[in-house]
Amino acid sequence: MDNKYIMDNSANRDFLRDNACSLLKFGIKYPSDGGSSYYLDGKGEPMKEMNRETWITSRMVHVYSMGSMLAEGKTAEKYRDLATAGLKGLRGELHDHKNGGWYAGLTPEGGIVEGKQCYAHAFVMLAASSAYLAGIGGAKELLDDAKILYDLRFWDDNIGLSCDMWDTAFSKCDEYRGLNANMHTVEAFLAVADAIEDASYRERAGRIIRRVAKWAEEMEWRIPEHFNSDWKPLPELNKDRPDDQFKPYGATPGHGIEWSRLIAQWAVSDKSISKEERDKYIDVSVSLYKRATSDAWCVDGAEGLVYTTDWEGKPVVRDRMHWTLAEAINTSAVLYRITKDPAYGADYGMLMSYLDRYVIDHETGSWYHQLDENNRLKETVWPGKPDIYHAFQAMLIPYLPPEMSIAKAVQTAR
Repeated sequence: MDNKYIMDNSANRDFLRDNACSLLKFGIKYPSDGGSSYYLDGKGEPMKEMNRETWITSRMVHVYSMGSMLAEGKTAEKYRDLATAGLKGLRGELHDHKNGGWYAGLTPEGGIVEGKQCYAHAFVMLAASSAYLAGIGGAKELLDDAKILYDLRFWDDNIGLSCDMWDTAFSKCDEYRGLNANMHTVEAFLAVADAIEDASYRERAGRIIRRVAKWAEEMEWRIPEHFNSDWKPLPELNKDRPDDQFKPYGATPGHGIEWSRLIAQWAVSDKSISKEERDKYIDVSVSLYKRATSDAWCVDGAEGLVYTTDWEGKPVVRDRMHWTLAEAINTSAVLYRITKDPAYGADYGMLMSYLDRYVIDHETGSWYHQLDENNRLKETVWPGKPDIYHAFQAMLIPYLPPEMSIAKAVQTAR
């Protein structure tokens, strides 16, 4: 295997660093005049016919906040300006000054995309915490607003989980409940805990994780994604449209892998839990990772991780999504750091090789967001290359301490 794919090899560090720099260069045209993020095409050009989404804007603020901390001189200033531009959008045109919170997005004509998404609000918290660590003006005020709104509208302290969607006026809460929004809430809560040194957010993340781990164990480590308002699983939801962009049918191995990383990082970061509980949840993390990768990796005759499976582990949507690969890179590296098991290092090398051969676009930059079962470009779920969040994080997490959220680790390493 080429040295540039091997963990803790200088060539691999260089490979990740070069790709991180390339990704930051690719995304520089993301902000609109008002600050909300354009959806980017395959060459990094704005797709102005697409909605400007709050969740994409937040991801870009998060990425360029870290970019400003990683770079030096004029490059750092440029990335700081890009993070500031997105922050302007989150504090301005994407914010609902009448009803509170953040619109799902804006239409190309400047109208609002109806609804208030837990998913997007979790990313606002993540963006604000990263911008705050980067010392960007207005970030602390945004974070304070986002925390208050999230507690008021989305967080259910009685059960330790978050609801999924409100109407725009916050007058009616949708009955659907989902784990994707809760997964990114865990990510945001861990980031907030580190940014403002408030352990209560780490405790909240743990409450979500304990519920998810129980459901996953009951389903042989395939995580149910969809629930009704009483938190009863809906395993057959969207069976008729299995490649739904945010609510696909069946198990999503990429989410099993992402949950695995977040659970492991929570377990090693929460100093209030016992060694026994820490070890228990590392075992949970390992079980999720092993189930997801055994169900998804190279199961249909070609390399890559399939998007979804049924509840027996058989592939449903065989496409390969870039974010699934990014999370597999992250999680294999984190488990290698925590457990010292060389099997995870071997997985990391295999995934790095696949990334380089199939997923990185060596001509125009960034990563292809969707490939078919033969690793050919496909753009039915994710046309273009809308943002660089997953790819950029995968170029950093393997060499950052797993007990810290990513932006905090970047700040600490400065």
